[in-house]
Amino acid sequence: MGLANSGWSAILSLAVVPLYLKYLGIESYGLIGFFVTTQALFQLLDMGMAPTINREVARCTASGNMREARSLLHTLAVIYWAMAVAIAVAVFIFAPFISQYWLQLNKLSPDTVSHAVVLMGVVVAARWPVGLYQGALLGAQRLAVSSSINIVMVTLGSLGAIGILEFISPTIEAFFIWQAVVGLVYAGIMRMAAWQVMGVEQFQRFDWSALKKVWRFSAGMSLIALSGIILSQLDKVILSKLLGLEEFGKYMLATVVVSGLYAVVTPFFNVIYPRFSAMVASGNTLQLEEAYRLSTRVLAIVLFPLAMFLVLFAEELLTAWTGNVGIAESVAPLVKLLVVGSALHGIMYMPYALQLAYGETRLPIFITLILIILLVPLIVLLTLTRGAQGAAMAWLALHVVYLIIGTWLTHRHLLKGIAFAWFFQDVGIPFIVTAIVGLLGGLWSQAMVHSVYGKLIFGIFLAFTAAMVATALSSKLRLIVLSKFGWVKSSV
Repeated sequence: MGLANSGWSAILSLAVVPLYLKYLGIESYGLIGFFVTTQALFQLLDMGMAPTINREVARCTASGNMREARSLLHTLAVIYWAMAVAIAVAVFIFAPFISQYWLQLNKLSPDTVSHAVVLMGVVVAARWPVGLYQGALLGAQRLAVSSSINIVMVTLGSLGAIGILEFISPTIEAFFIWQAVVGLVYAGIMRMAAWQVMGVEQFQRFDWSALKKVWRFSAGMSLIALSGIILSQLDKVILSKLLGLEEFGKYMLATVVVSGLYAVVTPFFNVIYPRFSAMVASGNTLQLEEAYRLSTRVLAIVLFPLAMFLVLFAEELLTAWTGNVGIAESVAPLVKLLVVGSALHGIMYMPYALQLAYGETRLPIFITLILIILLVPLIVLLTLTRGAQGAAMAWLALHVVYLIIGTWLTHRHLLKGIAFAWFFQDVGIPFIVTAIVGLLGGLWSQAMVHSVYGKLIFGIFLAFTAAMVATALSSKLRLIVLSKFGWVKSSV
């Protein structure tokens, strides 16, 4: 159900973009991109409370002491709702400054943008408590309930917005008003579902002792989340200031396309990470090493061909998707740079899973801080000289550095002695195979295939071919595939 939730959310978010562009235009879409970045940045205020309630509810469910979990949920809920009000007020106060001095406007008026920013704050505030109640449901192992609610509300928010723009008002203000209404309903339904699972108790009160018990874990998770959010959103924050809103909208459109890679990476990580943790706990280092290398190879074999497809046929895909040749031509170069950087970033989810499995939180924080220090001057310099394309170049360069530094530091401390094999065999071979297939296939398609959809179909064939060749070059994966068809017996 969790995979269906993430898959449906990804498909729907891609499907509605052409309609948003049709009704609102690229500059207003830039405001939607700014909203997404703002919402992500406000997650810094979560301070690790959502994963904390997840962990504590799971612990209390196992021990049967749900009264303690109810007390913590009520206490954190008071904090969450207070933060929601504070967020709405703060955004209301700073909205005129953001519209006049931060965002670079072209066609939209400062008043329109100011109203939109105020509504953004209302939307963020309305959705803010959802994370807390969702954490409680996940801790109680009610993934199906949480995912079902999310699927319904995401669908209502996206398709309902299209209806609002079509039949009521094709304005950015109408879009955000609808999102605020849906956000409040979403939070209310999540709250009811969480308390139904937890069991309602009368005379709940704010409990400081409940906070004292969990603050260390919450602080640690908050620090990891802080560094991760800054790294993933810093480029967008800087670009929202340095670029015009229209060009920023194109950059955000490119990130939406590239985000499709993470629909593969994230579920893969969610499956692999607990398996690594179990192997670490059992002390079976040889099994862990084998699983780590094999899972890296599998992810690379899936991820790199998908990235190759986007690099070769970004313009054709954008043309078919948006129906706008001009937007496709200007956004395609950004997609090509961002997708290579994101593919390298996706591969590094495997060392990250290994670090967490060993309980090593300082290492990912240290690596992320290094990358942040490198990113800020790099993105400012390249954006000032090359615009949005310079920012995409900075993203690519950063993750080349991440691949090198992350590989060295991880295997210096964990699973020592396999850095060379992991880098050059498990990552390098699928990358080289994909590059060769992509180079030859790209040259052939330019000469022989001329229609947009013909190139897209050929691109899918190339991605499949690269994946099959890379699989065939791994003896373990070759044995697994052959055994699935019953041609050989596998002991893997």
